[in-house]
Amino acid sequence: MTLDPDTFEAEKYADLFPQLQQAYKNAFNQMNERYDSTLVHGIDQTILNESEPFYEGNGEFRIELPENPHERVEGAVVVDEEKLNELLDRYAETLEAELRRVFDVE
Repeated sequence: MTLDPDTFEAEKYADLFPQLQQAYKNAFNQMNERYDSTLVHGIDQTILNESEPFYEGNGEFRIELPENPHERVEGAVVVDEEKLNELLDRYAETLEAELRRVFDVE
């Protein structure tokens, strides 16, 4: 199947869900190896579980994060907002790269 934005949107939680899960798992594992595992796990469970992946076309994915990520993670881990934002940016970049790899649109 050739991936396009409309197909991805229509099928991401049906036919494409296994690949989507794999990309999220791969990104989590990479981040968990490089950064504080408590923080990575907190981000995964409180922010990324509510994120929304979009395929923009031309091999580009975008991760839409929920509003107020710092407030979401507050109960799970202690982290200042600047550090959280930096790690979230890296996590989103890692996830976007994994989505490109898993969906073979690099």
